[in-house]
Amino acid sequence: MKIIVLNGSPKGDVSVTMQYVGYLQKVMPEHEFQITNVALQVKRLENDKEAFAAVIEKVRQSDAVLWAFPLYVLVVHGNYKRFIELISERGVRDAFTGKYAAALSTSIHFFDHTSHNYIHAICDDLEMRFVDSFSADMNDLFKPECREQLTHFGRQFLHAIETKGATPRRYPALQPREFVYEPGNKSAGLPVGDKKIVIVHDEDDPHSNLGKMIARFRNRLDGNIDEINIRQLKINGCLGCLQCSSKNECFYTGKDDYIEFYRSTVMTADILIYAGRMVDRWLSSRWKTYFDRIFCNSHTPVLQNKQVALLVSGPYSQEQNIEETVRGFFQFQGANYLGYVSDEFGTSSEIDALLDRLAASALESAENRYLRPQTFLGEGGMKIFRDEMYGRLRTVFMADHQAYKRLGIYKTFPQNQFGIMMLNFFVAPLVNLAPIRKKFDSMMIEQMVQPLKKLVEQSKL
Repeated sequence: MKIIVLNGSPKGDVSVTMQYVGYLQKVMPEHEFQITNVALQVKRLENDKEAFAAVIEKVRQSDAVLWAFPLYVLVVHGNYKRFIELISERGVRDAFTGKYAAALSTSIHFFDHTSHNYIHAICDDLEMRFVDSFSADMNDLFKPECREQLTHFGRQFLHAIETKGATPRRYPALQPREFVYEPGNKSAGLPVGDKKIVIVHDEDDPHSNLGKMIARFRNRLDGNIDEINIRQLKINGCLGCLQCSSKNECFYTGKDDYIEFYRSTVMTADILIYAGRMVDRWLSSRWKTYFDRIFCNSHTPVLQNKQVALLVSGPYSQEQNIEETVRGFFQFQGANYLGYVSDEFGTSSEIDALLDRLAASALESAENRYLRPQTFLGEGGMKIFRDEMYGRLRTVFMADHQAYKRLGIYKTFPQNQFGIMMLNFFVAPLVNLAPIRKKFDSMMIEQMVQPLKKLVEQSKL
């Protein structure tokens, strides 16, 4: 079998993910794995159509495609997404149609599922036959059981190709609607006061639905609003070099516009509005590059207590995976995600009303410093990073370690909470003695509620 491996790492062959591919090559020498570094070479593939055509010809000549990639900020790297966009832009989807496909990634299991969901959905859109995915920790290859499971994954993939096995489609095709948004009369502007509001977008056409949604939202506010088009900024793609890990000093500091813009404009905002179009199953690759570069702060939350919302053009609600990445990212960052307004439902006047309500809600929430409780997305994500930074990643990510100490993140360890330790050490053994436990179980429900009832009764209006 001839398998083309589309490498999604900006580091090319010097990638942890490629070592997993190398292991598959080692244990299955009877098959050819042809690695193509599409993320590393994406600028060349964009500018040199012959080079891009050569990659697509390799896809045509292959029996199957292995999408292999590291995770970058909840999805794939922006360069990888740009390659995926080029497939449709240049009309070569047919090269992938009917091909068997699988996905292989490495990470620390922080939102690895959303990255795999994205690739699976892309394969479904290309009418490929998606077999399976394998999401490994960066260091799993050292474990014999992982190597065994990786081998099984590879052989299962190859068996499906050889036997022309049936594969289910998980993601229905997106159904964008033909609709022209025409905003109505401008409502009276809401006073912004001393709140700093920043609108960040990638829209070049002010007459598009998105362009008019941005204008409607901006005009609903009375005050100074910063509006930035990230297509007009010089933003290089994240190299994955980890230079930022010791002191949060990005390799590109002083070499492009991103660091100064993000730290002086985004991180100082009270209200952040991000606006973009759906491009395949996410926002544009330009937006993905923007999010990748947030890694200059490593794994430290830097948007704490900000109010954040999304304006989007396209069938956003049909792709819940992107909403999960957005919610998860802003929860982990400590921001209050207010939700989104899209042009996929409703009349123009109904969209006007949603935009007006969003503007009012953002101002009110900022004034009251409202921060709703995190769900599993933020809570679980932060605990993954907390444990990793305290443990194996501390040596490399010293900037994160220092920030987590400063922000009190390590204090959430159960062993750092004195009251919980005393309860578990002294009370738990007594409660779990058989005679006491029987009585405790009969009282437990009432005892759980009693302190809360007391607090409610004593609360003042």
